[in-house]
Amino acid sequence: MTIPKNITEQIKLPRTLINQLMTHSQSREGEEVCGFIASRNGVPVKTYPVTNIATPVTNRFEMEPRAQIDTIRKMREQGEEIFAIYHSHPTSPAAPSQQDINEFSYPEALSLIISLNTKGVLEIRAYRMLANGAIEVTIETT
Repeated sequence: MTIPKNITEQIKLPRTLINQLMTHSQSREGEEVCGFIASRNGVPVKTYPVTNIATPVTNRFEMEPRAQIDTIRKMREQGEEIFAIYHSHPTSPAAPSQQDINEFSYPEALSLIISLNTKGVLEIRAYRMLANGAIEVTIETT
């Protein structure tokens, strides 16, 4: 698979946002959580958790539609853009499933996946979702 030239291969993610993502992921034991990461001028600045209404919530996510719309509106009002969509994998690695790839509907955004697969070890990975797969993007913590 060839990486398009306009795709960033490395992102910088503030430790404070990583901590927020990890805390949110741990808050719903055995359930996937989800939300947005907003940016200003391409720099990630804030997390926006959104309720997961998928059935079952144990192995997939679907953002609550009204909350999703309200969150996007709030980001725009704050001068923010969608940087990434995040969700957790409570019992599997931080890699996109085929369903994650098929259902990803924000091609301009990254997909961040937080894995709680191993007790005491939390993993976060970022991907560029493409029509036929995903390309991992390196995360640098700032």
